[in-house]
Amino acid sequence: MNTADQYVKAIYLLQEMEDGPAATGALADMLDVSPASANEMIGKLEDRGLAEHEKYKGVRLTDDGIVRARDALKTYCIIERFLANVLDVEEFRAEARELEPVIDDIVADRLDTIIDRNDECPDCFDPETDACCYLEVAEVEERPAD
Repeated sequence: MNTADQYVKAIYLLQEMEDGPAATGALADMLDVSPASANEMIGKLEDRGLAEHEKYKGVRLTDDGIVRARDALKTYCIIERFLANVLDVEEFRAEARELEPVIDDIVADRLDTIIDRNDECPDCFDPETDACCYLEVAEVEERPAD
């Protein structure tokens, strides 16, 4: 998965949460990049036919962009579930975000055979919690207040 995939995935999730176009600022926040970097990548996604940007209204994925975003989200779910359910990595979300850009389709497919992914993936992903609903971790273990 490359940076463009991370952007289309983020746009897709924001569109789902907002039920409309993704605001550039929200996209920049989600990806922890500057608004200028987000705008630059949005332009590249437009050039590739993956997104449409309307000033002051936000960015929407095209049909091709949605297909690519769903594939990217599926790969992210696979990585996240492998780290959490198989390797029992405590900081699985942070690790998944680090691994996301370097895991290719072949590796994701092989990890998929280990986690026994559900057919509803990537619709199993909850953007509010940033997690697949099939994670086998204690309900996002909340840390006791000090």
